[in-house]
Amino acid sequence: MSAQPVDSAELWAGFEALDAQQAAAMPWDDPIPLTARRDLPAFPTEVFPAWLGDFVRAVAEETQTPVDMAASLALAVLSTAAGGRTVVHVRGRWREPTNTFVVVALPPGNRKSAVFSLMTNPLYKAETMLAAASASTIIETEITAKLAKEVAESAATRAARADADKRDQLVAEAISLAQSAESITVPAKPRLLADDATPEVIASLLAEQGGRLSVMSAEGGIFDIIAGRYSGTPNMEVFLRGQAGDRLRVDRRGREEFIEAPALTMGLTVQPSVLEDIGRIKGAGDRGLLGRFLYSLPTSLVGHRKILPDTIPDEVADTYEERVTALTMALADWTDPAVLQLSPEANDVLVAYEQRQEPRLRKRGGDLAHVGNWAAKLGGATCRLAGLLHLATHTENGHTQPITASTMRDAVKLADYFTGHALAVFDLMGADHTANRARTVYDLLRANQWTEVSKREVMTKLSRSEFPTVADLDPVLNLLEDHGYIRAQPVHRSGGRGRPPSPRYLVHPQLSEPTA
Repeated sequence: MSAQPVDSAELWAGFEALDAQQAAAMPWDDPIPLTARRDLPAFPTEVFPAWLGDFVRAVAEETQTPVDMAASLALAVLSTAAGGRTVVHVRGRWREPTNTFVVVALPPGNRKSAVFSLMTNPLYKAETMLAAASASTIIETEITAKLAKEVAESAATRAARADADKRDQLVAEAISLAQSAESITVPAKPRLLADDATPEVIASLLAEQGGRLSVMSAEGGIFDIIAGRYSGTPNMEVFLRGQAGDRLRVDRRGREEFIEAPALTMGLTVQPSVLEDIGRIKGAGDRGLLGRFLYSLPTSLVGHRKILPDTIPDEVADTYEERVTALTMALADWTDPAVLQLSPEANDVLVAYEQRQEPRLRKRGGDLAHVGNWAAKLGGATCRLAGLLHLATHTENGHTQPITASTMRDAVKLADYFTGHALAVFDLMGADHTANRARTVYDLLRANQWTEVSKREVMTKLSRSEFPTVADLDPVLNLLEDHGYIRAQPVHRSGGRGRPPSPRYLVHPQLSEPTA
């Protein structure tokens, strides 16, 4: 009896049906939550010199708040003292200013105002001292300017009344006196700090203060202002240029002024929801505003706080105030910024860090690719942090000594800390579009309570604005499979012509449960 011919298509179908049965019979592990919080690094307070580290830890203890808040604000305080007054010469023509943007996010009830006040008090004291020291000069210049204007006006009156033979000479004298009066500039009252002011006011203050200013706020309302609360449209130019040190043009008091190298510092404490909101500011991501901040997202201690914590020792508080005030006053008169040099060893540490970071920016496989606008600035941010740590260590003569390898290693520790927290913050802002889309498909699977579904069936129920093509669905399904929510089934090959069958997926039983 002759053997019957074997239909290869039927044979493959049989194998694939068997594979599908085996896949369906495989037990399911618990899926990995899509919303799982990242393991955030702890703030490395050991990078600070003793006087600063002791105070930061003491503030955290007395207020029963995460040490991250006081420590991050300490960097903003140092930046206020040094911003615009020092720059770090990295290599070649690469120079980094030492002003930074820092934002700390904690829920309500975490005593943000108390910590903010403790950290910034020395700056207000220094501001008062600077104002007192300049008061006599301001008064003298105001009187001189007033008298010069009166003399010029009197000369102009005489010229107008003079006989024709004397008029030309008197007019020339009046013009010269008017020009001299106009050239007298009354210095503005020294100011280090601003609060939630409008971008226009901040630009004007920057011009008044020689391009140096710090916006420090315990509430973070400045983001609403940037978003256009008053103007109706986002206005972020002064913040972009002020952080980068790019030339800024300011229309002020009827005349146009240029700030050659503005140095704006920002130190803010906000609620986590504010970070979600700023991610929605039109242009904030594309234009680089979000990429200019160092983010801290500490874990709240509410519910775990001591009722009677240790208070800040007087000597620790006094030393902090003295060092911050001394550093601020010592650098206040620098018009041309002091240049901080890297030692060759410090440069080696920085190069090694840059080499480690570069592959992380790759679009394929780089864990920082989706926050590339932020991560691409990490090298410069690390140099800025190194400069601040150097000045905190050498508050009296930092500009006379090079930044050491040890200090640069400490700056790298800070950069790694802020990288971990930035990834969590950008998760809140929705920077990882694949994860956001995966949550959309997750909700769809759960709502339909499918036990098995094809890619085509999923696609027909999704918004085309979020998933324009089937290719946009592929990375989402891969992510859901990686997290254990779905399981790909073998594709049945019919061997015939026409459109191939749509891939099918088994769905985790948990998604059809009411408590999923």
